[in-house]
Amino acid sequence: VTFGSLVLAGVLLALVVPKQFFPSSDRPEVLVEVYMPKGTDIEATRKVVEKIEADLRTREEPRFVDSYIGAGAPRFFLSLNPELPDPSFAKLVILTGSAAERDDLVAFVRERAESGAYPAARVRLQTLLFGPPVPYPVTFRVAGPDLGTLRELAAEVDAIMRADPRTRDVNYDWGGRAASLELSFDQTRLRLLGLDPATVAQQVSTLTSGVTVSQARLGNRTVDVVVRTPPATGQDLGTLRDLPIRTPGGGVVPLSGIAELKPMMQEALIVGRDRQPTITVRADIQAGLQPPDVTAALLPKFDEFIETLPSGYTFEPGGSVEESSKANEALAPLFPIMIALMLVIIMLQTRSFILTGLVFATAPLGMIGAVPALLLTASPFGFNAILGLIGLAGILMRNTLILVDQIEIEKNAGANSRDAVVEATVRRARPVILTALAAILAFSPLTLSSFWGPLAVVLIGGTIVGTALTLFFLPALYALMVGVDDEDSAPQTPRTDGAAPDAIPDASIVPPGAQPAT
Repeated sequence: VTFGSLVLAGVLLALVVPKQFFPSSDRPEVLVEVYMPKGTDIEATRKVVEKIEADLRTREEPRFVDSYIGAGAPRFFLSLNPELPDPSFAKLVILTGSAAERDDLVAFVRERAESGAYPAARVRLQTLLFGPPVPYPVTFRVAGPDLGTLRELAAEVDAIMRADPRTRDVNYDWGGRAASLELSFDQTRLRLLGLDPATVAQQVSTLTSGVTVSQARLGNRTVDVVVRTPPATGQDLGTLRDLPIRTPGGGVVPLSGIAELKPMMQEALIVGRDRQPTITVRADIQAGLQPPDVTAALLPKFDEFIETLPSGYTFEPGGSVEESSKANEALAPLFPIMIALMLVIIMLQTRSFILTGLVFATAPLGMIGAVPALLLTASPFGFNAILGLIGLAGILMRNTLILVDQIEIEKNAGANSRDAVVEATVRRARPVILTALAAILAFSPLTLSSFWGPLAVVLIGGTIVGTALTLFFLPALYALMVGVDDEDSAPQTPRTDGAAPDAIPDASIVPPGAQPAT
């Protein structure tokens, strides 16, 4: 029964129990990310942010709203990575009164975004997460040398992810292509005027984007002093052709006199990974789902895509699955050392290969109680739950060691091996039950914690079942592995002269002709 329960628990853990690397935080902050098309002016981004702020003023949940336009928010939480400066990006940090208010506000802003209240922007809402920074829960990366081919492959990954109902808001980290103007220089005229493309490009950049000439102190911050032409002169596409370009001789020539402006589309952002251009296709997941489960369900759908990948291109999953594998890889080298130390300590305690195997065989039995506890409480299995299973294995092995030691004490006291097993179990019943109750009561408050909850659930469920295993399964396992008999075994008295110990005579046996002892 115990072996069958262990197999069933393993199957349920692999197929039914939801997986999660680190649990979600119960902090009341809401993060609103605003993505405009690449190349959007920062003023257009500001207008969308102001519209969102106006909608937030109509609600009672926000206690504080802070907006960061053109860049991400500072790292006020360990698992938060600030975004790079980008005029088409903005981030709002909203503080609510409680987790319930936070969820209500998220539903409101998401409904406004889906209804088209912010048509030019892609608005994403998220809450804070424990663990290492994971920008998106489900991600897949495509890498290769050619940007055009890379875009086509990313489009296939995007289509597969969008077709799955468990994902939403699928997007690229590169974003869309941005419109730009290319200067096609007339090299003959440039030479006649004493100019070169680099000099003209520098003057155009100064007139349009500006150049930093100094720095100034503004309150507690240092800001750049940028010199450029007024927006009406340098940033209007209609007047761009008439930008004045100075020649080495002191003359002025319009930009259209030395170059032709050609509109074109180009990559606004190229992300590299391991020195290869890499597009990351990312997505959020529907409520109530866990990232590892969604990633595992999506991977089989990419089998045909992976088989048809051109030479030199790679495909791999990322997100929380990748971070979880990194954590497991970091722990993997420690497990052999940990197991070896445990075996040495157990061997020193039992001084028997059979008993060492008996003690170590009880280590994985904690899953029999941990898995049902996770299912009953709807808790995900993640990093904290793994720590709980490791601690639970130690508790079970400790109980086994204590029981085996008590059996040996009973046998040395003169009981046969069958009576020794039964008596030792009865003697250890009250301490085991009281210890289990104390542990359960100690772990119960932790079940209310969003971070330590899965660990506490695993320990409570495993402790309850571990108590039953100590009282019923362990004696049977000892009898099976060591063997029991009903013959009496006399206690042994050690000899000081190095000879074999003599058995203590039975006082009830009186030799013929002798008087019984009084």
